[in-house]
Amino acid sequence: MHPRNLTKVSEFILEGVFDNPHLQGLYIAISLCLYLTAILSNSFVIIATLVHSPLHTPMYFFISNLAILDLVVISSVLPKIMENLILGKNTISFGGCVAQLYTFTFSSSTELILLTVMSYDQYLAIRQPLHYVTMMSNGTCLSLMAGIWGVGTINSLIHTLLVAQLDFCGPNLVQNLLCEIPLLLTLSCSSTYLSEIMVYMADIILGMGNFLLVILSYCLIIITILKIQGSAGKWKAFSTCSSHLAIVGLFYSTIIYTYIHPSRTPLEKNNKTVSVMYTLVTPTLNPLIYSLRNKVIKEAFWKIVPFHKTN
Repeated sequence: MHPRNLTKVSEFILEGVFDNPHLQGLYIAISLCLYLTAILSNSFVIIATLVHSPLHTPMYFFISNLAILDLVVISSVLPKIMENLILGKNTISFGGCVAQLYTFTFSSSTELILLTVMSYDQYLAIRQPLHYVTMMSNGTCLSLMAGIWGVGTINSLIHTLLVAQLDFCGPNLVQNLLCEIPLLLTLSCSSTYLSEIMVYMADIILGMGNFLLVILSYCLIIITILKIQGSAGKWKAFSTCSSHLAIVGLFYSTIIYTYIHPSRTPLEKNNKTVSVMYTLVTPTLNPLIYSLRNKVIKEAFWKIVPFHKTN
């Protein structure tokens, strides 16, 4: 029996979507525009929530945390994409891949829980408007966010440590634009049984569990709205959660598409398309969805921008 070659892989090759050399300049411009838009819009939401007193509410507190997560996920992927485009390469070091895996897993798992808490917050605001401020006090919100970030950190740390101790001694082509756990497990030359079990548990507990809780919250919201007298009251109640519903739909549609796709669609193409959505498009659209239809955030914008002059 010949001993197995356990030469450690020092870097991975990322097979992204921007692979046409003739359009490299266009890809760089698009990536830069996306990144600047995401940075500016999410940063504005965070700053506005801190300095504009009408935004000092539980809903906007959660929105600002969502903006932080969007900054984390897009900053863990897009700068590396732009670096590779500028340098004409498509590689990432082993350490960089592990770091990217950690930040992406952290942001996605934390956002899953945050969206669930936000849906429950929407339900309380509609169902118990008189007691809402008491039920969602500053201490409660801080405790919820500490728990959300704590669960996301622990979940990501467990998966990252399990992947980091695996042996990679053969193919190093990651058929995606970022390092994700399932793709790295297929490249390992050692046993991935424990990692696969943990991924399966996370999918059931965090993925399916939070999805069902979001569905339950919105079922209760719809029931509550239907009990409101008058169309004006119903519309006002629905408008308070429409932006969150749009973001939930955008987020979960990419997850569902990952697992439910036409059999004729190659898995690699499917992975790349979905990855572009939840790493580049969604973090850019989230703050715009909340801002474009929100009068309070628009008011905060005109008070914060230095070039605005009041009449």
